[in-house]
Amino acid sequence: MPTILGGRLSPFAKLIRGRWFAKVVIMPERVMSESSSEQIRELLDSLYRVDSGRILATLIRLLGDFDLAEEAMHEAFAAALSLWPSSGVPGNPRPWLISTARFKAIDTLRRRARFDASQDELVRYLEAQWNSAERTKAENRLEHNRLEDEFLEDDRLRLIFTCCHPALAPEARVALTLREVCGLTTEEIAKAFLTTPRTLAQRIVRAKAKIREERIPYEVPTPQELPERLGAVLQVIYLVFNEGYSAAAGAEVTRAELTGEAIRLGRLLTELHLTELGPEPEVTGWEVMGPEIMGLLALMLLHESRRAARTSSTGELILLENQDRALWNREQIAEGVALLEKALKSQQKSRRFGAYTLQAAIAAVHAEAESVAATDWRQIVALYDQLLRIQPSPVVQLNRAVAIAMCDGPEAGLAQIDAVLEDGELANYYLAHSARADMYRRLGRTAEARASYEKALALTQQEPERQFLQERIRQLG
Repeated sequence: MPTILGGRLSPFAKLIRGRWFAKVVIMPERVMSESSSEQIRELLDSLYRVDSGRILATLIRLLGDFDLAEEAMHEAFAAALSLWPSSGVPGNPRPWLISTARFKAIDTLRRRARFDASQDELVRYLEAQWNSAERTKAENRLEHNRLEDEFLEDDRLRLIFTCCHPALAPEARVALTLREVCGLTTEEIAKAFLTTPRTLAQRIVRAKAKIREERIPYEVPTPQELPERLGAVLQVIYLVFNEGYSAAAGAEVTRAELTGEAIRLGRLLTELHLTELGPEPEVTGWEVMGPEIMGLLALMLLHESRRAARTSSTGELILLENQDRALWNREQIAEGVALLEKALKSQQKSRRFGAYTLQAAIAAVHAEAESVAATDWRQIVALYDQLLRIQPSPVVQLNRAVAIAMCDGPEAGLAQIDAVLEDGELANYYLAHSARADMYRRLGRTAEARASYEKALALTQQEPERQFLQERIRQLG
């Protein structure tokens, strides 16, 4: 969510790598009053990365306008940068920022009302709403604080479902969710999805205009509407996770800020599933989609559990067969397996398994194996067979072909990969050519292996992947 202060990109819109999950430590006001503006700026950077999504979601509910809420939030952060070095950091910065942003928005609307009388009524409404909220807060501060935390999470859910509304184009849903829910910059999203910032910005502007013009409601769908609406939300979350798990371009294999945010959204939806609706509400379609929320969260946790082992200390890619499994996160594996068991138990009653749950089951087989050799590859092939029945896709066929090679040898795997590539849909998918090259390498067909590795190399923009492929080519001699 970039904003311009004095002609420069706001520091609050920067990507703060390494501080994504950092706990914000609020120092005593006297100490902070003696701190430099740079220290305040660093604190606000962290606050922006951790809390801006929640703050923006609440402001959209209060103000009813994406752009006004975004502008007001950035003005509130700018005000904090100006005021906190002398006044000290509030004990609870998030309500301060929300309150300040609301005042900034009212001031903006007052200025507009001088030229547009229709804005005057909105100003009066917001002021009355604010005065009522302040009276309630003063009457029962503890209850207000509890309700405020609940509203913040409810607001996040409202924002997710609004950004993922089926009336919006799929690419717009992803862009809007990353921008408004996850707080990533336009430049960052554009880089992740291999497009220009200008194109990405236009996509977001059009999506906001559609929300405004079609009066798309800012609300969590009713239980009856949820099964139909959840599919789009889960798809967006998984796309965000996938980009973080294996970045399309750049110097790093993974992007922890994206996988972390996707998992956080998955937890939020799981909470909605378990607490707001109950594990098995009497809603048509929920017998599959409800457990799929847990299935997706399980899938993401099981994949994320391997992150520390997927690259070396110098950033080189490490394949599954060479990973140090002692580095795998056992807490995430245990949580993922527990969620998977719940999802499978729920779906077994209807004998209708969801795609995310089946993929999580495949990931669990890997996670629970002591080594590649000890992995139950037959079970993995069987799970891919079931996945293909409900979600036929060339990527699933490719993954199944690799599993077949582990069961029946590289020649059997190569035949399957050749069949997938002949269909043409994966002609520009570098992993398909890399997998084919690996089969040729294992069969001793050096020239064909080199040609396939070179094809894969030409199709990838991720630097660690490129280095890995170049090393494979070098090893062929």
